Amino acid sequence: MATSPEEAQPTAAPYGTPDAPRIAVRGEAHLEVDPEIAGIRVTVLARGKDRRTALDDLTRRNTTALDLIKTYGQAVERLETGTFSLTPELKEKGRGERIHAYHGRVHITAELTDFTALGELTTRLADLDLTSVDGPWWSLRPTSPAHKRARQQAVKDAVQRAREYAEALDTTLAALVELADIGAEAPQPVRPAAPGGALRARSATGAEDAAAPLDLEPQRQRLHAQVNARFTMLPPRL
Repeated sequence: MATSPEEAQPTAAPYGTPDAPRIAVRGEAHLEVDPEIAGIRVTVLARGKDRRTALDDLTRRNTTALDLIKTYGQAVERLETGTFSLTPELKEKGRGERIHAYHGRVHITAELTDFTALGELTTRLADLDLTSVDGPWWSLRPTSPAHKRARQQAVKDAVQRAREYAEALDTTLAALVELADIGAEAPQPVRPAAPGGALRARSATGAEDAAAPLDLEPQRQRLHAQVNARFTMLPPRL
């Protein structure tokens, strides 16, 4: 009776053999690194008795905020406009549905790489009329070398652990059988900001002098990398 090529292949023993015992370990790495990016969220508000007035005021204030952010040039890595809304406010009393006022709102998000400029920009934005600032949210780029460093340290930790187990049996490692990534990185915080990492300010109109720039301390980012590894080792003498 003929056998297929698949049947002719020897089946690998999942737990090794006496001639090639296996070691399964988990390698881990924990790093703390400086952030690379700081994100802020700017909310611009407007209110008017009629739709056109509210819309014109919102447009003007939105342009002012965007122009101010753009003056920081290369310090701003990303600038995006989020949601926009213009909502009528109905009178609580009286017959029929009568509009009392219109409320406008625009959300702007910005990411900066210059943290010195960040403190100055947040203060100047918060000093604008009917403008609020939330943030900063500290983070790393997805392509940050810190992620690679964490993964490599996790692999080295796995090899070191396996060697220690082999040494305990007076033998040595023979070969790597498997290396599995089980969620190599988990940078913290992402969004929303971790406790103590948020700034919230609202404008105070009528100020005669510009407010002093905020002194913002970047929040260290924590990276955690893990790998599963399996090795074969030379048969120990037990």
